[in-house]
Amino acid sequence: MKIIIIGAGISGCAAYLTLRKHLPPPPPSSSPPQDHEYTIYEAYPTTIDTTSDDRPNDKHSTHSATLTIGGGLGVAPNGLRVLERLDEDILRDAVSGGYMVDHSNLKDKHGRVLMRLPSSSTSGSRDSDGTTTTTTPMHLLGTSRHNIWRCLRKRIPDNIIINKRVASVTAHPTHRNTVTFVDGSEPVHADLVIGADGLKSVTKHALFDGDPYPPHYEGLIGIGGFLPTSTLPPTIRPPEPGSMNFCFSGTGFFGYFYATSSPTTSPGRCSAYHISPPGDTLAWWTTYSTPTSSSSTPPNTQDLDMDDVTAQLQNRFASWTDPLVHHIIRSVQVQTMWPTWTSPPLPTWEREGVVLVGDAAHALPSTSGQGASQALEDVEALGRLVAHEVGIVYQEQLMLGMSGGVEGEKRAIQTACKRYVEMRMPRVRGILDRARGMQNSKRDMGLVGEWVMYWVMWVMGFFPGLLGRQQQEVFDYDLPGEVERVLDGR
Repeated sequence: MKIIIIGAGISGCAAYLTLRKHLPPPPPSSSPPQDHEYTIYEAYPTTIDTTSDDRPNDKHSTHSATLTIGGGLGVAPNGLRVLERLDEDILRDAVSGGYMVDHSNLKDKHGRVLMRLPSSSTSGSRDSDGTTTTTTPMHLLGTSRHNIWRCLRKRIPDNIIINKRVASVTAHPTHRNTVTFVDGSEPVHADLVIGADGLKSVTKHALFDGDPYPPHYEGLIGIGGFLPTSTLPPTIRPPEPGSMNFCFSGTGFFGYFYATSSPTTSPGRCSAYHISPPGDTLAWWTTYSTPTSSSSTPPNTQDLDMDDVTAQLQNRFASWTDPLVHHIIRSVQVQTMWPTWTSPPLPTWEREGVVLVGDAAHALPSTSGQGASQALEDVEALGRLVAHEVGIVYQEQLMLGMSGGVEGEKRAIQTACKRYVEMRMPRVRGILDRARGMQNSKRDMGLVGEWVMYWVMWVMGFFPGLLGRQQQEVFDYDLPGEVERVLDGR
């Protein structure tokens, strides 16, 4: 079976590793037996030493709202469980390159905590066979996007990834799907085409004529980065260990968290169930309204004077008295900014064996905290379902003494992709609906609106179970069990 993955980001790399883990080998049709053929096409450099700075910020590189601005990223327990089931070594590598968080603080602009929420799951982890292995709560990982990507990318052979920009994907109902390239080189064909190519997905055009569901600019921009905690003056108290901090006001939103653990700590530093002493890296990001917030056109980031943007940032948060936030905005020099985009809900994510995952299927608002985790869930669900359906075809072929055939694989892939959409779409839309309610808290508001927001958060702080229950439903998601229920028709 020929498999093409478009995009070598987190979801594309995870899709390759997941399929390699779960897909059964094809029936022998030659000697030696042939394995499945995988190719990942990526427009930008993707060697293991590639950094985010190596990727050009051009018109093709629209960033989604699920990218925590500035390169920082939070991976929730449900996303970490996907990595754990995929390969425990991947999870350990990811955790050792980040920092585990067991609670979130929602604060006002003066640094006062209005609400504290747990950031850990309450259910145990399960092996791929469904066996519960631990009942210890798994925490949330604060890290860099590059750390997660690198943990996946280094397990993929270089010859699997080809640097080519895809021009189009065409879905065929009865034979292999077609992929063409911008450079005019020979088209290629595949039984399964996975679009992991982000918000401005080329693959998406294979599902719909024209572009009826373009990305939507949210009227918000983001700025962020990393700061050594060793640069903090002794008069400023650093964040408490194990915390992720979200600060709100009428002039915008500001967040920060430790992005690394202390390198001198015990082996617990590699455990997703342990809070280690923090390291020297603080991730920060801010999101706020732009003057064009009522327009569908974001500011042209390539033409902006970043010194002017830095001054605007400092003026916007001048009234804040949170000492840590004040120090950050006075210390940094803005290098770039990112307009916040989301994707409108799509009626489907698949067509004839062409299927979307991650941001290509659903670019969630950053307030969901689930961008990377939902992308990881997508690829595991798709991999398990494709493996199941293709495995049935292969068993039938072996019983009949037949060699592998394109038609049987095509039908199996079509069935699996439809089940994938039926399983994943309700969950993602539920997360999206809840996140939209928080999105407006990042927009500009008057003094009255600001105090109403603070009052609501303060009151909700007395009833953490109300929000915590919704969060735990997301964190405790049993993906292998859900796949079993889908396959059983329940």
